[in-house]
Amino acid sequence: MTTEVRVPTLGESVTEATVATWFKKPGDTVAQDEMLCELETDKVTVEVPAPAAGVLADIVANEGDTVGVDALLANISAAGAAAAPAPAAAAAPAAAPAASGGSTDVMVPTLGESVTEATVSVWFKKVGDSVAQDEMLCELETDKVSVEVPAPAAGVLSEITAAEGSTVEASAKLGVISGSGAAVAAAPATAPAAVAAPAAAGKDIANAPSAEKAMAEAGLSAANVAGTGRDGRIMKDDVARAEAAAAAAPAPAPAAPRAPVAAQDAAREERVKMTRLRQTIAKRLKDSQNTAAMLTTYNEVDMGEVMALRSQYKDQFEKKHGVRLGFMSFFTKACCHALKEVPEVNAEIDGTDIVYKNYVNMGVAAGTPTGLVVPVIRDADAMSFAEIEKAISAKGKLARDGKLSMADMQGGTFTLSNGGVYGSLMSSPILNPPQSGILGMHKIQDRPMAINGEVVIRPMMYLALSYDHRIVDGKGAVTFLVRVKEALEDPRRLLMDL
Repeated sequence: MTTEVRVPTLGESVTEATVATWFKKPGDTVAQDEMLCELETDKVTVEVPAPAAGVLADIVANEGDTVGVDALLANISAAGAAAAPAPAAAAAPAAAPAASGGSTDVMVPTLGESVTEATVSVWFKKVGDSVAQDEMLCELETDKVSVEVPAPAAGVLSEITAAEGSTVEASAKLGVISGSGAAVAAAPATAPAAVAAPAAAGKDIANAPSAEKAMAEAGLSAANVAGTGRDGRIMKDDVARAEAAAAAAPAPAPAAPRAPVAAQDAAREERVKMTRLRQTIAKRLKDSQNTAAMLTTYNEVDMGEVMALRSQYKDQFEKKHGVRLGFMSFFTKACCHALKEVPEVNAEIDGTDIVYKNYVNMGVAAGTPTGLVVPVIRDADAMSFAEIEKAISAKGKLARDGKLSMADMQGGTFTLSNGGVYGSLMSSPILNPPQSGILGMHKIQDRPMAINGEVVIRPMMYLALSYDHRIVDGKGAVTFLVRVKEALEDPRRLLMDL
């Protein structure tokens, strides 16, 4: 009996992937759900588990091959069946470098479609260390995802040719592994290894996640930061001190200045390379402006009733549900209510078709130390206030810790962006494609309002709806905002679906 191993669903709008690494070779025994290979897309790395236990009979898609969704990757034979002789013979050369005592180059793996370069973020091994086959040697950062580089063969890491912080192109050489019986080459005396060796020291100790994010944002490598945590672990404060020390040092003259700068001004400038995440954010936002016919319409809402309701029940709510009652659940509920009446705001354009969504996957934009992310609350229209608050809290924690997966950020149909937490009074949010609508929330500010012929001070908030005018008309956009305003100014309407 043979079980097929196929490409899993890759995510929204992703139709193909590249086979990056096989962790098993033909003839190897595999357990159910054991990782067989890793695929790279233009958005994320996807691991492919074994659908059944048995023996890997053959590999259909080799490393470097581009495959589509549901394409055949390999076949698994029942545990009692013998492995096919041809694949076994093909697998023999893979073990040859370690057995022969020769050298094996460590190359940059396939980085994914449209990704041409990466940055070496950390080496887990140093020159002279023994490594086992498939043991992780280093980690690369691209503009989309982190890529771990496994050892292609067992032996001794004799040379590091790409030090931490260096930028490497696809298929570039990272290092050299000598056969386990070979003497280690005099690589530590060379420049790359001399730089890499101290950087790798202590890498068995995991740095604080907040420190890793801070180093990525500041463009610092672990080699340039002195850790004060347990066993030399780098903490966030250590990164701040290193960044301050680097800023205090004389700035090097720009290699290619954009324009002549007076000498006294040049010493006060600092040129910092954009992180890959920031470059991706910049590209996506500009693509959104270039693609959609984006327009923004505004309204304002009196937040008095929501604030009074929240103040009255927040203690009981937290005691019963174990989570604080915030404003986001009210806005999520109000938007879900309005989207039922104006479904085109919850739709998207696909070629010449309009795809209407009979559900609401609410994206909640969140700022993190490394950039803007939009985790998605799935089926928010079917959730209670407590479920929404719990989901937002959980996704927010993952975002702050840098642990969001691509699945957490895919499939959104509408987005909320709360610039009010930073003090923004009014703004025009940019669409998150392929979505057709995003609601911008802003600062709650006491303002004089005319109510029943009298001037009254009320807590007011400006609302901004940016929408794709290709499928959302002005009438629909204004109707959506009015329904959100009505629901927030009289929350009882949400209970009665009015």
